[in-house]
Amino acid sequence: MSYERRKIKVGTVVSEKMDKTVVVSTQWRQPHRLYKKNVRKWSRFMAHDEKNECTLGDTVQIIETRPLSKNKRWKVARIIQKNDLAEIQPDEITEGVTND
Repeated sequence: MSYERRKIKVGTVVSEKMDKTVVVSTQWRQPHRLYKKNVRKWSRFMAHDEKNECTLGDTVQIIETRPLSKNKRWKVARIIQKNDLAEIQPDEITEGVTND
């Protein structure tokens, strides 16, 4: 497969629990058959992340590649935007404690 012919998609990382693999969700719109209103649809792709750099919520660009496993046919080309999640420690959370 020629490098110029490979498909490129942009999506959001929705799972990073596997080693060297992330699940990327891409959204696209398609008009409804009967009502012709645009409906949002999404597809999930398993992508190869060699260095385990991607985290949950990152926006990434994936590129089509040869089959790497049973479900992996994509690899992460680059991370477009890192998601900065606020890390809250369990001792910082107060569960409805009121001072009366």
